[in-house]
Amino acid sequence: MKSLRNHKKKRTLTVLALLIGSVSWCQAQKIEWLTFEEAIALHEKTPKKILIDVYTDWCGYCKKMDRVTYGNQTIAALVNTFFYPVKFNAEQKENLSYDGKTYSFRAQGRGGVHEFAAALLNGKMSYPATIFLGNDNRLIDKIPGYLKPQLMEKILVFIGKEKFKNQDWESFDKNFQGTLK
Repeated sequence: MKSLRNHKKKRTLTVLALLIGSVSWCQAQKIEWLTFEEAIALHEKTPKKILIDVYTDWCGYCKKMDRVTYGNQTIAALVNTFFYPVKFNAEQKENLSYDGKTYSFRAQGRGGVHEFAAALLNGKMSYPATIFLGNDNRLIDKIPGYLKPQLMEKILVFIGKEKFKNQDWESFDKNFQGTLK
């Protein structure tokens, strides 16, 4: 009877250890979102590319991209490795100061848009939109619309590993062997 209790205790402890380990591992695979100001401060200390997810609260595809694409562990690992990830609400009311300019929310009709989002997207407001800034804070690319995890994996590797510097997208895309199917 005593050995049965010991066996049950050992099994319970093993299950608990596995659960705690898997929870810790899953948490490590979440994207560590920053504000734009936090990303710039980190970038000044240690330069790294910046990924900006431009979204709105009412956008269904923005929510789907958060859940399906950014919620994918492979995508999260790539984002956290190569980028300072920023979530930017295109309708936020708070001012943002960057590069000697202050950007504000501008009311339009029943809603409005933040000037920084409009500047990032050249006034072509489409949500979600993914913006990539280089180590020098210059625009690498802006990609409008929902991105499935398989496509996002390609894009993150292409930009994160700086393949764009010596390879065109078509040849990269043709030869890319991703982990997501």
